Amino acid sequence: MRIAYLHSGSIPSVYANGVHVMRMCDAFTDAGHDTALYALPGTAPAEDVHAYYGTRNRFPIRTLPLPSVPGIGVWLRARRLRAEILRHGVPDLLYGRDLHGLVAASGLAPLVYETHLLWHSKAVRAAERLLFRSPGLARVVFVSQALADDYRAAFPRLGARLGARPGTDLVTAHDCADPVPAGGPVAELPGRRGAVKAGYVGHLYPGRGTDVILALAGRLPDVDFHLVGGTEQDLAHWQGRNTRTNVYFHGHLPPAALPPYHRAFDIVLAPYQQRVACAGGIGDIARWVSPMKLFEYMAYGKAIVVSDLPVLREVMADGRTCLMCPPGDVAAWADAVMALAADPARRRALGEAARRQLLERHTWRARADRVLPPGVRAAPRGPVDPGNPVEPGNPVEPGEPADLPREGRP
Repeated sequence: MRIAYLHSGSIPSVYANGVHVMRMCDAFTDAGHDTALYALPGTAPAEDVHAYYGTRNRFPIRTLPLPSVPGIGVWLRARRLRAEILRHGVPDLLYGRDLHGLVAASGLAPLVYETHLLWHSKAVRAAERLLFRSPGLARVVFVSQALADDYRAAFPRLGARLGARPGTDLVTAHDCADPVPAGGPVAELPGRRGAVKAGYVGHLYPGRGTDVILALAGRLPDVDFHLVGGTEQDLAHWQGRNTRTNVYFHGHLPPAALPPYHRAFDIVLAPYQQRVACAGGIGDIARWVSPMKLFEYMAYGKAIVVSDLPVLREVMADGRTCLMCPPGDVAAWADAVMALAADPARRRALGEAARRQLLERHTWRARADRVLPPGVRAAPRGPVDPGNPVEPGNPVEPGEPADLPREGRP
């Protein structure tokens, strides 16, 4: 099957949405589908995008810039995206997180819309209503059950519109990670020889728990804390507030460079707070978050300490695959880290249980099969007139709705 994946963010970029999209395209390709990615031009330096992300398959990546026209820029780009899709031949399925692109391309092929947060913007809601009315919409994919529940409340006719087959047309599919080999290079981390290494991989936006990690470093001077990730601005912010000598900031690294760091950690941390910002430090996704870092931690069989948030209990089990602590209770976090630091056997048991769960339920390859609608097959198509690539009947009206943030996805 030929799949066009439509993404509203930049490739390559420093944001997690780029990792997610590249992994999904990689998984679709790995499953035997002919996949092409359509995205914004890159905002991070990378001579080889596939090497930057560590993808296995070299699917084509086609970038279209966002016109600098307030309010209608996303719709102008969406029209151009439709024409670009037609120029390369209509696919069998249009999949993606690019709301405006999917609306503009409706009518060309069946659509699958994947969403990671519920926008409160009236303009975005209007665009979603356009998409949900499209006769070609085959499936909506949610990154957590909490998000699926909130969408059903916000759009009560959505299930009926899709045929209301529970678990078929409205699908919850958490984030994932690729299985990793047991061996491999291990990063040589700064710090004290023999000290337990507690690691964090991810952005340093508000609500990601960087302040909790710094507080833990003060309470646990015998543990070294390593933070991998963060924009230059966020790094400067937190480094300026750090007074502990057992904290090490490693900055942003390409996704393909992260495995040696994961292997080097003894304990890994996911201290999400009651409010969690998404890309660019905007919004609040704490109710719906499905952090890729958790699944990457699981893939490496690491002992995880994670915030006890309802949405994270959709995946994690306290005492079986992790230790869960109240988000802002630094004393509880210190007790959990100290207990694991003193008990290598327990670290191994938790890590192995988490890894088994990942292999059974949460690989990108399994997710690729889960999110694709049943019965979508290649269909014969007539030739496309290259002189008139945009078909009539396009539902997009460039006066509405307003623009989305460029990197407004978690």
